[in-house]
Amino acid sequence: MSSSPEDSCELPSVRATPDEIRRVLQQSRTIAVVGLSRNPEKASHAVATYLQQHGYRVIPVNPQMAGGELLGQRVYASLREIPMPVDVVDVFRPAEDAPAIVDDAIAIKAKAVWLQEGIVHNAAAERARQAGLAVVMDRCMLKEHRMLAGS
Repeated sequence: MSSSPEDSCELPSVRATPDEIRRVLQQSRTIAVVGLSRNPEKASHAVATYLQQHGYRVIPVNPQMAGGELLGQRVYASLREIPMPVDVVDVFRPAEDAPAIVDDAIAIKAKAVWLQEGIVHNAAAERARQAGLAVVMDRCMLKEHRMLAGS
């Protein structure tokens, strides 16, 4: 069954509060970026670079580049292949990929799932919350960090 963009346009049923966003950003050190692009002009690359520059460990997840390197880090094909604990799963993939990514985030015991601007999947977000993960949807991690930092 295919769907048109209008069919998949969802608004978040629950929005993360500023306190929840602050807690995720302040208590996290390791961020797996799902869909990290090698293209520096892509948002995923810019956000990951910014996060690295601000003290976060960024773990690239991109099946097409698995085994290679991005931003000086080994690239993994999936979240389940990452051998170290992950605090936040930052998602730069279409909303329809969110349920599988959330399942993987739960499986690796991540503490939070962050769906970047324009990415909303309420059912996947609810599943993550039920599993005890913090959820941020339709927000840019870079922009939120900048606001928190006051820059």
